[in-house]
Amino acid sequence: MSTDDLDPYDGEWADVIASWQVEKDTAATWEEHRPGSHVDTSHDVRTVMAAMTAEVKDGPQYDAVPWDWFDGAEIPHLLEQIRHGDTENADRALSRLWNSVCHQGTPSTAGTLAVPFLIRTALARPDPDVLLLVGSLARRPHFGSGTRTGLLRAGEPVDRVVFDCSGHNANWSVQAAQQAIADDTDLLLPLLDHPTATLRAVTAYALAAAAVPARDRITAALHTRFATETDPVTRASLVLAIAQLAWETRDPTTTAHTRAWWQDPTRPTEVRVSAAIAWLCLVDDPIPAELDPLLDAAAADELIDTVRWIHDADGLRNILIMMRNPDDHPWIAHLH
Repeated sequence: MSTDDLDPYDGEWADVIASWQVEKDTAATWEEHRPGSHVDTSHDVRTVMAAMTAEVKDGPQYDAVPWDWFDGAEIPHLLEQIRHGDTENADRALSRLWNSVCHQGTPSTAGTLAVPFLIRTALARPDPDVLLLVGSLARRPHFGSGTRTGLLRAGEPVDRVVFDCSGHNANWSVQAAQQAIADDTDLLLPLLDHPTATLRAVTAYALAAAAVPARDRITAALHTRFATETDPVTRASLVLAIAQLAWETRDPTTTAHTRAWWQDPTRPTEVRVSAAIAWLCLVDDPIPAELDPLLDAAAADELIDTVRWIHDADGLRNILIMMRNPDDHPWIAHLH
């Protein structure tokens, strides 16, 4: 059965999602005892990523990466086409790569290993779609989740382990991609000042998925860019990126910032709306009545729906339905 044939609000979809997810204790037992267990070995993608040297990444030395172990034999060829092919061939290769390693928003382990090379490609040949793939590979499948507990969650909950269709630990894949972004923070930060607004927006999206060690530096850089940004989509992206980096800890400083931004009537609409959505994800407070007019008016704005987080959640209207009526969508519980 294809998930394309399922209604996301139907119980059958929930059964499919649940079948992809294994609770922590069961998964730990499986990982410990099943044949070919690869915890902390060269078959653990986190270990492979940690061992990838700067020389391999910068080379690029594709032959130093064990693609075959992770069902990614064709990836080096596609990466080479994306970086050095003419525009038509590069676009075709990127489309094939996306379909192979992040099909329908589901990142693969092989795709994780491509992240450092994609980052360098984005520097040599700036393309928003390249960085968009980087950001998508460093996030769990979203399945259109626009709930207050799901919208800004980049990784899986600690009590759930997910295996991809090839049998690899999908949690590890996301963690390794997030670490790759953190390791290359210095390469990505200058792109926040790129003259192309779309590239600035997707750079924020990619950086927002970085692992813990780089989050403070990234957050400071996002605030600096936000202070001078004039593009509406990029402004909204910066707000949501700042909030996503703070989501796991519910950082009180970021929570205060987002509240102040949405309460400030002098702020542009896209800033107030993205800040309101971010704030709702960072707190457990009931949705204030004063937010309703702002959010309802913005839900008709197609520009807002192009912001990547909102696009991933199938638009602001869908987000508002899920945030206002969480009990009406029990299938979402399988994602959290």
